[in-house]
Amino acid sequence: MDNNQPTTGKFALTFGLLLGIASAAFAFILYTMDLHYQGGTSVVVISTLLTLAFIVIGMYQFKTANSGIMSFGQALKVGVGVGLISAVISIGFNLVLTNFIDPDTLAKSMEFQRQNLIENSELTLEQIDMQLEMAQKFSTPAFQAGLGLLASAIFSFLLALIPAAILKKNEEE
Repeated sequence: MDNNQPTTGKFALTFGLLLGIASAAFAFILYTMDLHYQGGTSVVVISTLLTLAFIVIGMYQFKTANSGIMSFGQALKVGVGVGLISAVISIGFNLVLTNFIDPDTLAKSMEFQRQNLIENSELTLEQIDMQLEMAQKFSTPAFQAGLGLLASAIFSFLLALIPAAILKKNEEE
């Protein structure tokens, strides 16, 4: 086996770092606009497009460096690797943001959710308060980090499936 053959890990690390930096910059922009605790469709769409772009570019660069050859499995490794590396960076930035830069993020988020539930649901105030109290129990940094890594692995796997199928090219082809 040729020692100069590119590794999926190298490309996952490179493009995962770039995506992590881009995601942290996006999160910081949301913070400067005081929108970092609200979420919403536009934030999800932009985050998804950013992730997809870096996954596809990582796969394409790996394939190019590997003489135009990339198996479906290699493509998935790059895609999921990009997602996991960027998740580690994003989780780290989020911990810094919520613990040092804006320690009131959780309280702001809970109040925002409370107002949304009051305006858009038929729950009583007691039911809303119980729901938010339960949500707050799952808002520990360790739980959020674990859930973030798991969600990132699943999400990047799903996002990588179609580009992996399109970009794959085996040696016998």
